[in-house]
Amino acid sequence: MNIFVFGSSIVSSYWNGAATYYRGIYKYLAKRGHEITFAEPDAYGRQEHRDAGDFSFVNSVVYQPSEDIELMMGVARKQDLIIKHSGVGVDDELLERLVAEAASEAPAFFWDVDSPATLGRIRANEADPFRNDIPRYTGVLSYGGGPASRDGYLSFGARAYYSIYNGLDPDTHHPVEADPALQCDVAFLGNRLPDREKRVEELFLKAAELAPEKTFLLGGEGWGDKPMPRNVRWIGHVPTGDHNRVNSSAGMVMNINRESMASFGFSPPTRIFEVSGAGACMLCDDWPGIEDCFEPGKEILVIRTAADVVEALHKYGAEERAAIGRRFRERALRDHTYAQRAEQAEAAFLEAMLHHPAAEEETTHA
Repeated sequence: MNIFVFGSSIVSSYWNGAATYYRGIYKYLAKRGHEITFAEPDAYGRQEHRDAGDFSFVNSVVYQPSEDIELMMGVARKQDLIIKHSGVGVDDELLERLVAEAASEAPAFFWDVDSPATLGRIRANEADPFRNDIPRYTGVLSYGGGPASRDGYLSFGARAYYSIYNGLDPDTHHPVEADPALQCDVAFLGNRLPDREKRVEELFLKAAELAPEKTFLLGGEGWGDKPMPRNVRWIGHVPTGDHNRVNSSAGMVMNINRESMASFGFSPPTRIFEVSGAGACMLCDDWPGIEDCFEPGKEILVIRTAADVVEALHKYGAEERAAIGRRFRERALRDHTYAQRAEQAEAAFLEAMLHHPAAEEETTHA
């Protein structure tokens, strides 16, 4: 199929946590024979902070916000399938409406990369126009959210709903030699966001206070003016090409979900699978559904408080951490690869498209 995609960015992870997800999904959809055009706006300085890497598995198109929308839609309507991701960052409401309208001509899917936030938004605002757009899409896909996300979208009239979780691309995320400049006891990579900051304070920064003899590494944008314990080193934005070095250099790597994702659960973020690829020992915040992905205590260490972090630092030696990281990677390679996710996405497209008006009309006239 020829697939046209609107997303935040596939070439830059700068203020764009969905980059790894996009790359994994579309790389392996391309390997399955699909031709993909990924259109992203020139916004938020992402084109000035492009990641190193080969993204030739898609036809990457950078357009000017607002002024190029009709041009992009003209190209999209000629494809076999159109996808609008959530959180493009500019013209989202317009694109949501235009792609929903295009579903009468070609199969069109809304693919949510933050369904807790999207559903929270439309529940809070009865006048949100996306409420009326949802039933017009051929189907809705989401990278997480579990039963609450599925039930939420179906309650707003989604014609079909599919969960396509994050995953691991072992070509991209894998063990590398530790970098002495990045060695630390605990590393955390995450941008400073309003619904994550308090959780970072409670789990990461508080743990650093409780363990002043340990070293903590913080990567991500927005933390420059944040007061921190003296044993925390902030290194700013970390391009995705450097994630392997960070993950392979830390004694343990921490994941902290945003509040909305943690409360919904069933939303394993890209960071978990990046760390699994490196075979590192992960300290993961607790949320419903984590045990569906990895076995706590054996493949991943679940933390609920800063005291849990400190306890883990003292409890697990280098050999035990390495064994946990090894099992973590083995499980991801067995059950959670992007090759598997792409196969699931393809099956979702084909199933939902059977009920697309054009397909139903064809069947009626056959």
